[in-house]
Amino acid sequence: MPFNSKSLLRKFLIWKYKHISERQFVYMLSILVGFLAGMGTVLLKNLTHYISLLFELSFFKNYQNSLYFIFPIIGLLLVYIIKQTWLKKHIGHGISSTLYAISKLNGIIPRYNIYASLITAPLTAGFGGSVGLQGPAISVGSALGSNAARLFHMSTKTRMLLIGCASAGAMASMFKAPIAAIIFAVEIFSLDIAFASLVPLLLASVSAVITSYMFLGTDVLLRFELTDKFEINDIIFYIFLGLVTAFASIYFSKVFFLITNFFKQFESRALRLLIGGLAIGTMLYFIPPLYGEGYGIMNNLLKGDHIAAIGITPFNLDLTNIWIVIALLLGISIFKAIAMTTTFGAGGVGGLFIPTLVMGSALGNAFAKVINNVGLGFHVSESNFTLIGMAGLLAGVLHAPLTAIFLIAEITGGYELFLPLMIVSAISFTITKYYISHSIYTLKLAERGELMTHDKDQNVLMVLDIDKVIENNFIVLKPDMKLGNILKNAVAKSSRNHFPVVNDNHEFLGVILLDDIRHIMFNSDFYDTVDASSLMHADAGIIDYDKDSMNDIMEKFKTTGVWNLPVIKNGKYYGYISKSKLLTAYRQQLINFTN
Repeated sequence: MPFNSKSLLRKFLIWKYKHISERQFVYMLSILVGFLAGMGTVLLKNLTHYISLLFELSFFKNYQNSLYFIFPIIGLLLVYIIKQTWLKKHIGHGISSTLYAISKLNGIIPRYNIYASLITAPLTAGFGGSVGLQGPAISVGSALGSNAARLFHMSTKTRMLLIGCASAGAMASMFKAPIAAIIFAVEIFSLDIAFASLVPLLLASVSAVITSYMFLGTDVLLRFELTDKFEINDIIFYIFLGLVTAFASIYFSKVFFLITNFFKQFESRALRLLIGGLAIGTMLYFIPPLYGEGYGIMNNLLKGDHIAAIGITPFNLDLTNIWIVIALLLGISIFKAIAMTTTFGAGGVGGLFIPTLVMGSALGNAFAKVINNVGLGFHVSESNFTLIGMAGLLAGVLHAPLTAIFLIAEITGGYELFLPLMIVSAISFTITKYYISHSIYTLKLAERGELMTHDKDQNVLMVLDIDKVIENNFIVLKPDMKLGNILKNAVAKSSRNHFPVVNDNHEFLGVILLDDIRHIMFNSDFYDTVDASSLMHADAGIIDYDKDSMNDIMEKFKTTGVWNLPVIKNGKYYGYISKSKLLTAYRQQLINFTN
């Protein structure tokens, strides 16, 4: 008897329906999704690691600085070939793409996202592209979560929850920080902190961390043991660090959008690769620490070994001079954002989470070195400021202060630095939020009205499908139609009291209401003398299908006070939306959100 996977799945679903409650099954799926997200993250890390190991051979080390120029271009070229010849699909930034899928695609993520980033991100980062793996890990995990939910015919709300579980699992597996992972999922993906969603997030995070320990052992990305305690006298310096990281976060975001827009003007992907590849190669040749993800910089700075962090440069610089070291660390901070965004612009695949940490670590360490060497007799812990600089950049760039606080707290293995973490993260987030309303992940989505937030009213309006509330069964009139013809072929055959008037190009000209003709409709003297153009008038408002969000539409109904508004699509009449149908759809979607 041949194996039939569909029949087997159907039997399992019937058995599940009879023996397992919906909540229990969601718990089971969250464990599975956490495991899969953990496996995806482990694969990403190992593939990138093994590619990087190739370039540590003695043959390559002899020409290391020169090859820093070539390797990233080779990696970007391989990614370009894979995209053009095999995938033939767009690979977006992991977190932004996931947020879009949640808000506009009902949590449906295409299957190719499972393997697309898994192949292209290690090639980008392993060959020296200045990007991280957290974004791709979330892309892989969220695609696994979405498709697992679809496989078992789960509801839209459960599908979105499992995407959040997968994202938390990817974060937990990457940093072995399950608490920060849960907060990350809640803060970035706007998940409800209700019991029904909190337990699956916990299970997914624990499952992913255990998976990471099973395959990677106790090895962690950031190796640090807190030795210097928090000193109350250092608070003033932490306040200044918060200000510095805030403006560094603004710089990071501005550079990202500036370079991204620069590359968008080139339609040819090959030209983007050429320009971006040469630019990133040049930067890596002169500033080798920008090569790859940058964990070496962070770990060496945390150990207090700034010479190892900076590495070998093409210049014969005196690294015993602390001010030269400070200048180089500031150079890393400045150029990390440029190198990362240039890698994206050239077609590379990666994330910005870890580059943000790298920039923060270099900035925090340089800030502490300035305090210790300025000659005023002050002394602060350079390792502590390195850590807290990371939190400040993370809070500002990602607009995720709680994630920043708990991630660094978990990395340190305690809460000794909780107070300075809160101070720096709060200052950095508040100032950055004032100048840049949304993070790099969410700005474009927010501008298009496609961002899911903790505001349930906005979320309900955003997920409403405009096509499901547009009504097309209105009889359309032409401006030269006579009153007799209107009464015979429109009024007599329609249950509506609205009659849109359009020209030969189907452009909306106006509307005739039944009340507009009621006083003459029984007077035959007007049947052949009065036409639609003399009876029509402008509607109270018009809905633009291509521009107006559901929030805009609801606002137009509120300001006009009418019950029906015409819809224009591509400049042509498309239909009508009635307030009653819109409110009915809103109520049903609100029930789905709060159930």
